[in-house]
Amino acid sequence: MKFEIVVESVAGAITAERTGADRVELVSALVDGGLTPTVGAVERTLDATSRIGVFPIIRARGGDFVYDEHEAAVMERDAAILRKVGVPGVVIGALTPDGRIDRPVVERLIAAADGAEVTFHRAFDVAADPRAALDELIDLGVARVLTSGQEATAGEGAPLIAELVRRAAGRIIVMPGGGVREDTAGAIVAATGAEELHFSGGDTAPSPATHQNPKVAMGGGRVPPESERRVTSAERIVRIMRAAKG
Repeated sequence: MKFEIVVESVAGAITAERTGADRVELVSALVDGGLTPTVGAVERTLDATSRIGVFPIIRARGGDFVYDEHEAAVMERDAAILRKVGVPGVVIGALTPDGRIDRPVVERLIAAADGAEVTFHRAFDVAADPRAALDELIDLGVARVLTSGQEATAGEGAPLIAELVRRAAGRIIVMPGGGVREDTAGAIVAATGAEELHFSGGDTAPSPATHQNPKVAMGGGRVPPESERRVTSAERIVRIMRAAKG
């Protein structure tokens, strides 16, 4: 069993490595589902870790996964830059308006990644036909797909994930993610037959700022207030990994 931890910081990647995780998906703005991290964040993460795989997401904005030419060009450039920085893999995804894999955009991003291992992210979960989408990703040479089985959580989507694992037949890794916690990890692995698992192990911690203004909220109602920080919890990661291993 391999474990991928989604993290928003260098500190989160260090924590994931220390717990024995195999890979991190490095993102910014997890509240938006994860956006491309800065080059500085990627470089520092690579410098600060020695064993763990660092896979940045390549995603120009939050919202849907239908990208215009400018957004596609931005992601293409980001993939090329981050590959040159030295990342071993990237996380990508793009769909057409009718919910099919946007093959031309995905091909551009794969080419820009220049041999890096490619994961297709949870854009898969809003694809119109997940079976056809899986087959196309296999044809494109994508290494793995992250999915909740097109449900709110991987536990709820376990029947479809199990079907996709069987359909993949070793040609692509089907990695469950979404709502993976201490109390769900074991059941998800048992129900799906998956060999990789994705989760955050996230928690919150008080801000070190001693002066705060409670009247001001920078990120709106969907994010923690400035008095808190989102952090990666080593204790939660270890508990989830133990649960997944049974």
